[in-house]
Amino acid sequence: MTYGVNELRAMVEHDRVHRRVYTDPEIFEIEMERIFNRVWTYVGHESQVKKPGDYWTVQIGRQPMIMTRHDDGQVHVLYNRCPHRGNLLIGDRHGSVDKSIICSYHAWQFNCDGSPKAIPLAKGYDGTTLELGGPACHVKRAPRVANYRGFVFASLADSGPSLLDWLGDAKIAFDQMCDRAPDGEVEVVPICFRVVQQSNWKFFLDNQLDVAHAVVTHESTGRAATDVQDEVKGREGSAPFDYHFLSAFTMPLGTWDKMTTVNHPGGHSILEGYMRLRPQDPVSLDYEAAMKRRYGEARTNQILDTNIHHVICYPGLSIQPPLQQLRAIRPLAVDKTLTELWHFRLKGASDAIYRRALGYYNMVNSPSTMVNADDLWNFRKSHEGLASDGGEWVNYQRYLGQDEEQGRVLRTRMGTSEAPLRNYFTAWTDYMTAGN
Repeated sequence: MTYGVNELRAMVEHDRVHRRVYTDPEIFEIEMERIFNRVWTYVGHESQVKKPGDYWTVQIGRQPMIMTRHDDGQVHVLYNRCPHRGNLLIGDRHGSVDKSIICSYHAWQFNCDGSPKAIPLAKGYDGTTLELGGPACHVKRAPRVANYRGFVFASLADSGPSLLDWLGDAKIAFDQMCDRAPDGEVEVVPICFRVVQQSNWKFFLDNQLDVAHAVVTHESTGRAATDVQDEVKGREGSAPFDYHFLSAFTMPLGTWDKMTTVNHPGGHSILEGYMRLRPQDPVSLDYEAAMKRRYGEARTNQILDTNIHHVICYPGLSIQPPLQQLRAIRPLAVDKTLTELWHFRLKGASDAIYRRALGYYNMVNSPSTMVNADDLWNFRKSHEGLASDGGEWVNYQRYLGQDEEQGRVLRTRMGTSEAPLRNYFTAWTDYMTAGN
């Protein structure tokens, strides 16, 4: 089947989505062209390439790319392809080159901004149309690259909204993460969990702000954490704050309705906080004192009282600013998705604050965690269920029509509203049918 604009629009209704949106390889290919080849894609953090010659490889849509730092200190995003015979220039995930990027096939050499540095057997091109040093000898650059507060994005489209226009109000995810650092900056922790899920990329996004699933899917994790928390408290009089990260999953299902999601144009959505924003344990109080020395009391209160737990930058980014965690989605096939899970350190904060946040990162994302394993199992079962003939539509009606709309922003009255999912698919339809 070939999908025209009308057929694509018919896939999404105001309260439901057709199952083929998740399972049809043809629709996936259209998504690669019309969404992931056009939007701003998160490439990495500038602290991943601290010095000239450092590089990280990444995938944008279907394209292999390299993030590099040039001699002038600028960060560039290049296609991972030699302009000579098309060989991948970098085969490793990350590393550093001494003086230049050298193609392992014929030793063409390039600077870290993509410009040619040396071409062996140059006389062999005398009398040909190849202009040595000309555009045909440059490594192709991503058409657009932008950096916001150290977070590097690239777009494969020559034109479109600027990064800040595209982010809109979702930029608060990066502001919050950086502002929570006493020094106003974060740096990447060079340990990335990379998970390949056997399911469509949209299942991951659908799950992120779906607070109704937490007490069901993660109930066993919450109970185990609560048991340990109670045992430690009974033995020592108090338990470390860290256990609350997981024991919170045992909250009654109705309690999650007290939360709020705020849904913005472009599919971006925000879950406001459900954990204690400003705990009063000694580690937290020491951190707040450092923040006040840097920002003053009024600004510190403004930063730490901002009620944000989770931000989705549609279509491929999930950020939890209070926990310094970022997850980037890299679709591989209609039924295969790579998720990269990153953690960041608050510059100027104590080691104890760093260890606490790193503990959460490991408890939720590491290969041994129960949390991520339960989610991945649900994603795969969801994909296999929608691939069956058991029904044609996916229902997104919970609390439909009960949200508050101001302008183009939708604020939910009930935390378990499926408004974020409806918001995603509004954006999906806009992207899939724009200009066609």
